[in-house]
Order: sequence, then C-alpha cells, then structure tokens
Amino acid sequence: MSDFDDEEGVDEPVLEDDEEDNDPEEEKVPENPLTEEVLAESLSLLCKTGNGLAHAYVRLDIHDRDITDINILNCFIHLRYLDISGNRLKDISSLSSLTHLLTLKADKNELASAQLEKLPYLQIANFANNKIVDIKGIEHPLLESLNLSFNNIYEVTDLDPSALPRMTTLELRNNRLITTNGIGVLSNLQKLYLAANSLKFLENLDRMQHLVSIHLRDNQLEKLDGFSANMKLLQYLNLRGNNISDIKEVEKLKCLPLLRALVLMENPVADDDDYRIEVLITLRRLERLDKDEYTEDERQEAEEIHEQRRQEAALANNTMEVIADDDD
Repeated sequence: MSDFDDEEGVDEPVLEDDEEDNDPEEEKVPENPLTEEVLAESLSLLCKTGNGLAHAYVRLDIHDRDITDINILNCFIHLRYLDISGNRLKDISSLSSLTHLLTLKADKNELASAQLEKLPYLQIANFANNKIVDIKGIEHPLLESLNLSFNNIYEVTDLDPSALPRMTTLELRNNRLITTNGIGVLSNLQKLYLAANSLKFLENLDRMQHLVSIHLRDNQLEKLDGFSANMKLLQYLNLRGNNISDIKEVEKLKCLPLLRALVLMENPVADDDDYRIEVLITLRRLERLDKDEYTEDERQEAEEIHEQRRQEAALANNTMEVIADDDD
C-alpha cells in the first residue's frame, strides 16, 4: 500500500458564500468580550510554571463563543495551549505577551493579519478561515506548522527564513495566490499545500530540497516547468484539476528521483488513450497514478514499449549517421 493513500481522496472543504462581501453595509457585531467567568470555566491542565515554584493552568479553550475581545488574556502569561477558533476576533495583539505558547488555534475569526510579537516556543499555528491578506509579522523560531488556508493572500512576501528555521508544513489552500514567488525561501519545508488558488506556473521552488509532498490541486497550470533535481526528496505530487493537456509535460518530472505518487486526474491529459501506460513509460519508478497503484502487467507493458521505442530511436539515429556519411 502506498504511503500516500490518505493524501488524495479527501476533497478540499468548500466555503460558503461570504454574504458580507455583497452587503454594502457591514453587519454590526455586538461587543462580546471574554469575561473572567468564561475564563474560569474554560481553563484546564494545571502544571508547574517555568521556575517550578508555582502552578498555573496552561490550556484555554474558548472556541465558538462569538467573542470579540480577548485583551484580558495579556496577563495569562503561562498559557501553552490556546484555542480561540470560531469567534469574531479582529485583533489578537494581546497574545504577544503569552511567551510560553506552544499551540495556537485562531481559525474561523475575522483577522486581517496574523502578525504577533515573536513567540519563542510556538510550534503550531492555525489562522485558516480569516481575512488575512499577507504574511507579515510571522517570526516564531520554533514554528513547525503554519495554516493560512481560506484567506485572501495574493502573494507570499516578507518571509524571513532565518526567523522560521523549523518550519516544515505550510498550508495556503483556497487563497488567491497568483505566484509561488516568496515561498521557496523556506528551504526546510517538507509539506506544501497550495490547492485551489490561481497559479498558472511555478516560480522559485527549486531550492526546496527537503520537500516530500506538494499539493497543487485545482489551479490553472498548463505546463510542468519549475521542478528541479534539487527536489531530491519529493515523493508525492498532486496536480489534480489543472489544465495539463500534453503528455510530454510529464517528462519534466523525470528530474525527481524519489517521485512515487502522482495525481493527474481531472486534467485534459487524463482523457488520452493509454494515459496510464504513457506516464509509466516516462516515470518508470512511479508506484501510483491517481488513486490506483500500477500492476505488474502494466509495468511489463511499459518496459516493453520503452525498449521498443529505444531501439527504434537508435535505428533512426544510425540511419541518419549513414546518410550524413554518404553526403560527405
């Protein structure tokens, strides 16, 4: 069984239409600040503080409460696990004082920015389903996983790789990306999710030598330029639902020595006769195309056709050399 069976087959979630975008007058949200009463019932996980001389609650879960203000949290400096998802928050700057945070769930709010002061221990941050337009101010030295899916980001700029040395997973699904410029500076990334954007070509990803999987489903790619031999660890590539129509584009993936799973379904090329065999002839190390692993019979057929074409090409080349000698 392929290591990537779970990577494909799970459709991207679909957002409901944002009615506020069509309403000339933004809905007035009633103030609903976080209170001490709600805090008291939502805190959990009593642990020793950093100096070991006292105890404090380190987990707070206040998701789905329509809260509009969390300024009260700026004095809860011992929090490590924070879930503020599903609220009506537009400002989370008060979290900059929570320097012991390890995980932050701030998805499904109304944030226009994910900017915070440097949080030295933050490892996982989720800002999906907000109204974020850029990636400024994300500089957390231990951050490993960042989710910015379902926002309004057109381009990735202002990323400082020296400020994100541990980043291995970046999710930017369902944004408005028109270029991959700026992402390639994160050379330690292992998993990159760019599905459902407006990408027509790939730029400056060739330095990402640690990438293991790339999700590019539901974009507007017609060509497969942009991959390089530097991507020596890439095993899984999802190109489902793009505009690739020429089977010869697959040859541009021969530079990926460990590529084992490729998804090309819902591209025009997938309608070609002998599509599966032609892909395998070009990428003979491939283990799975779309949702099906290659069978031994398919592998044997691909090898036979490849060998036949190699001999025909060699014969044609020899014939051309003889003709050239005669002309001399």
